[in-house]
Amino acid sequence: MRRILEGASPRARVLLAALGALLLAAPFLVDSYVLSVLIIVLFFAYVGQAWNLMLGFAGQLSLGHALFVGIGAYASAALFVHFHLPPWAGVFAAVALAVLAGSVIGYLGFRFSIRGAYFALLTIAFAEFTGIAVAHVDWLGGSGGLFLPVSNRAHDDLANLRGSPTMFYYVILTLTAGALALCSWLLNSRLGLYWKAIREDQEAAEALGVPLFRCKMIAVAISSGLSGIGGVWYAFYYNNLFPETTFGTSHSIELILATVVGGVGTLFGPILGAFVLTPLGEVMTALTEGIGIDGVKPFFWGLAVAAIVLFRPSGLWPWLYRLLALGNGTRGGPR
Repeated sequence: MRRILEGASPRARVLLAALGALLLAAPFLVDSYVLSVLIIVLFFAYVGQAWNLMLGFAGQLSLGHALFVGIGAYASAALFVHFHLPPWAGVFAAVALAVLAGSVIGYLGFRFSIRGAYFALLTIAFAEFTGIAVAHVDWLGGSGGLFLPVSNRAHDDLANLRGSPTMFYYVILTLTAGALALCSWLLNSRLGLYWKAIREDQEAAEALGVPLFRCKMIAVAISSGLSGIGGVWYAFYYNNLFPETTFGTSHSIELILATVVGGVGTLFGPILGAFVLTPLGEVMTALTEGIGIDGVKPFFWGLAVAAIVLFRPSGLWPWLYRLLALGNGTRGGPR
């Protein structure tokens, strides 16, 4: 927490404390629908933070991040369905497989100097290939989907992630806070400085002795592992998985939009972006519910991203940071 608050003004500290208190008390203050929206907001904030670590910190663009979320979701769900292993045991397999997939992609990309858009295409290719493969594996439910048994939600079973929306809310809130703390620590570490150097100028970083391959592989491994954990939560919250939606490119884009809108490379950008995009998407869906127009939410999100690129290319968080004077003037820009 101390690292997160470094460079923050007293106003920023008060706002952060107020936000934390509101999030902790939210299940007791809002109805079930608003709580469900907050749950999705926090999920996008968490996965956005994981993706931000890879692009915003280390400069490696991934447009197939649904691969890691999907691997974590399917691994934990299959172990639960077939072997009755609880998610807290399945999470180890989920993280291991997600990190393995990320390491394979990273090795191929970095060893053969695949960068930028071509590296992004490599991540998309792996995600699409995995989705097609899962659709043909009956043990994983095939194209018909993998369904988790839904038990009575009268009481919370945290060990098996079976329970009320309130329980799932606090689990994803804890994961989001943990990801924020981890990314803050990494950003201020020597590794974080190496990542910044690679992001800004890879050739210059290499000339200065930064171990490019190792640093980029670590970024991919951490990002994919965090995303795999998010996949475990995703599987047990929704209780159904379909390969075409879980691994689809549209899902990958949906997972990263909050970070793009909030501010790539900042700590609070993914959180702010999720709190802006998700509720507004729900409002647009509700307003057009009786009209019979399909694809309103993706269309709206596309307009939002286009507006951000045109008017706030660095994202909403840096702009809000300066507007509210949240820095104390002793350190650099928004975090």
